[in-house]
Amino acid sequence: MSKIIQPEFIKLNTNDSSQDDVFHTIANVAVEHGIAASVKDIEKGLKAREKESTTGFQEGFAIPHTQSDAVITPAIVVVRTNNGIEWESFDGQPSFFFLSLLIPKEEAGSTHLQALSSLSRALMDETKRQGFLDAKTPDELAKLIGDVIPTEEGR
Repeated sequence: MSKIIQPEFIKLNTNDSSQDDVFHTIANVAVEHGIAASVKDIEKGLKAREKESTTGFQEGFAIPHTQSDAVITPAIVVVRTNNGIEWESFDGQPSFFFLSLLIPKEEAGSTHLQALSSLSRALMDETKRQGFLDAKTPDELAKLIGDVIPTEEGR
């Protein structure tokens, strides 16, 4: 399994009800698991990126992301909420499935773009997207996401 995504980086069925709630959950998971050094800096980075343009995708998915000095190691933190949250998605639908990409500033080019591109392609693939939706456990979901992310070993 890719080191960038681990089952403990995944929170299913949260009661988050706003962008701020989701960003706070992502930042807490990141700090708790040594991905990032500061909850506040991660929240700030995610909010700043969202102001540039929405990270809302479609079909209930969003890919909030940030490149920050506070990020220690590249990772994907996943939050799946019980309720949809307005996210200015391409299809106008609320989002409830957040694949958050956290990248150290010095890896901003390569790691960031490859992972973002891979996630976007996976979400456009109906079978893969449905697999993400159908996953019942963090282990199952981490494996599915890990399978679509390029790894260092795979290059």
